Amino acid sequence: MQVKHLLLIAILALTAACSSNETVDENLGEVELYQQAQADLDSKAYTSAISKLKALESRYPFGRFAEQAQLELIYAYYRNMEPEAARSSAERFIRLHPQHPNVDYAYYLKGLASFDQDRGLLARFLPLDMTKRDPGAARDSFNEFAQLTSRYPNSRYAPDAKARMIYLRNLLAANEIHVAHYYLKRQAYVAAANRGRYVVENFQGTPSVADGLAVMTEAYQRLGLDELAASSLETLRLNYPEHASLEDGEFTPRETEEDSRSWLSRATLGLIEGDVPPPDTSRANRDVIRQYEAAERDLPEELIPVLDEAREAEAPKRSWWSRLTFGLFD
Repeated sequence: MQVKHLLLIAILALTAACSSNETVDENLGEVELYQQAQADLDSKAYTSAISKLKALESRYPFGRFAEQAQLELIYAYYRNMEPEAARSSAERFIRLHPQHPNVDYAYYLKGLASFDQDRGLLARFLPLDMTKRDPGAARDSFNEFAQLTSRYPNSRYAPDAKARMIYLRNLLAANEIHVAHYYLKRQAYVAAANRGRYVVENFQGTPSVADGLAVMTEAYQRLGLDELAASSLETLRLNYPEHASLEDGEFTPRETEEDSRSWLSRATLGLIEGDVPPPDTSRANRDVIRQYEAAERDLPEELIPVLDEAREAEAPKRSWWSRLTFGLFD
């Protein structure tokens, strides 16, 4: 990123911080406050508009512009790149005015705020791969758009919300595949297989289904579960014959079985990784991981010895020299 972009970001941040403390004239009446707020919105002076809309609501809570000010405050926060404030204001409006004729707009803005939460100012200048980011905001946005389309199917905002839901669903599926490949690389094959299966079962119609089948095939092969691997591979061949993992119909694993960590990772005992760790910090992802762990516990008894043998066979045989040097000279 160029230095001028960094300077621009710093200037904008300082400007926003300084202008957020604007004092609104106490002598302004209700109509004047509302008109000035509208003028600020029209000129894209969102920080100033926020100050006036908040003053309007606090000074005239039962005035004729109070509800409209609450609604437009959501929009001002959203355009001012304050997603948390926008979502909080939207939730408040929905709670206070559930029967308002424009409450669907509050649902829509709430979904937009979550949708753009990971696409702030930095995202305009950095080549970010959204499939590798924490999917918490994407899940929230999908659920909020789903509320809008289910409660107000005829809303003018429903078509755009549905289009964004398709994109978000594809994004969430791709994120699961990214985490599955991380587990494959770390030889956590049960977790990888469960991630792939989760995509196949819950994200039908997305481009990531083929990747999910490929992950399942590779993980089951590593675990020695030949029947499951063959079934996944046959499904992949029949439905996605052009997938990158297939060469003339033969499956090519993506990850090798040896330790694929970088020398830096080995030297620092894994404290510094070359790869981005899986984004499992969100509550939604932790719930999914718990589901996978439960699925592993529920494996049929006849498969447990096979799984144990596979894990034992894959355990690295380390010499005393390897242990003494922490694996630096394996």
